[in-house]
Amino acid sequence: MKTFTCEICNNTNLIKENSVFVCQSCGTKYTIEEAKKMMNNGSVETTNIVKIDTSTELANLYEVARRAKNSNNYENALRYYDMILVKAPSNWEANFYVVFFKAMSCKIAEIQSAAISISNCIRSTFNLIKDGIINDKEQKDIVNELHMQVSLISEMLYNAAKNHYNNINIQIKNNYTQEYIYNVSSCTDIMYNFGNYLTEIFGNTYVTISSESWKQGIKMHNGYINILQNKELNKNIIIQYAEKIKRHDTTYQAPVINTSSGACYIATSIYGSYDCPEVFILRRFRDNRLSKNWYGRFFIKTYYRFSPIFVKKFGKTKWFKSIFSKSLDRFVSKLSKSGIEKTQYQDKQ
Repeated sequence: MKTFTCEICNNTNLIKENSVFVCQSCGTKYTIEEAKKMMNNGSVETTNIVKIDTSTELANLYEVARRAKNSNNYENALRYYDMILVKAPSNWEANFYVVFFKAMSCKIAEIQSAAISISNCIRSTFNLIKDGIINDKEQKDIVNELHMQVSLISEMLYNAAKNHYNNINIQIKNNYTQEYIYNVSSCTDIMYNFGNYLTEIFGNTYVTISSESWKQGIKMHNGYINILQNKELNKNIIIQYAEKIKRHDTTYQAPVINTSSGACYIATSIYGSYDCPEVFILRRFRDNRLSKNWYGRFFIKTYYRFSPIFVKKFGKTKWFKSIFSKSLDRFVSKLSKSGIEKTQYQDKQ
């Protein structure tokens, strides 16, 4: 027996209403003649579909797309927003969420391209909103929704990249450092660009939201600045965004920037990141124990004087990693057992 299947969304739940059959998923309508052809032949060309009420069909698509979005059904949400985009190419919602849900489903190797896609669609989405949404309250609600979703996706991709990198075997970690930098910097750019484009297109109308975006960008940027080659350039970028925030929020306190002067050089070289559980433990040990007495402070001063030179000269050699990784692992394990936490940590000034 032939199945009566909607040619638009492949749903088989079609119900006869008056003189037409209506797909209960996307709202596409078929005449009785079309239904007969589909039952006899098993399919019918989409060019033969009679779209009696396009607005109703679109409304139904929006309903099922939003239902899928709200239930975190990424696959169906992407599918329905893709269908909306074909029928309404100037719709901000479809333009944004097609890119958004593709990014939500990306793999580790696709993080950079997914983040770049999100960044690239922000400006065009804002332009569609400005041109198509006249009501101020509706426009504000949409901008808030976008900010929430962009913050979510950037944080999700950032943490995925970070967790993946932190779990790479120490012996081969340096081989993946550049990839990690590309990934997290692309995620940071999402938040910087969101604030930039929002201000560029809407002026100061949503400056509070722009500032929140820049704050998140600064926080993310500060999380990996210590493994960047040009730390001074990146420090200046953070300072510039902090100054932009302060123009509109005089109470804003910029975070301490983790530049090279406070880096755990050997540990960062071994573990591949300044922000990983092992280095969090060592940084707490430095700030909360070593720095409390004169000989500890002397050790810290001596360490920061000579370790950068040592790491620069020998950091990529096999013997360096072999010797220090085992010693550090034992020491970190001992500190952890003594009660020093391995959670996220902000260096003391």
